[in-house]
Amino acid sequence: MALEGAGDQLKGKAKEVAGDVADNKDLENEGKANQLLGDVKDKLGDARDAVKDKANEVAGKIQDKRDDQ
Repeated sequence: MALEGAGDQLKGKAKEVAGDVADNKDLENEGKANQLLGDVKDKLGDARDAVKDKANEVAGKIQDKRDDQ
């Protein structure tokens, strides 16, 4: 998801700049929204990875306990 978020951020920045140059507030705002969407996708991807890492850590501890018995 990180690549997808980065793509949205890049696309959004391009739209924002184009809107600013063309004095088109709608395009500029659309670009800002795309950038925000990219940020959200990045944060969700980070959170998903953190949850997955923690789940794997817990599963490993459970397996270690079983192996010790």
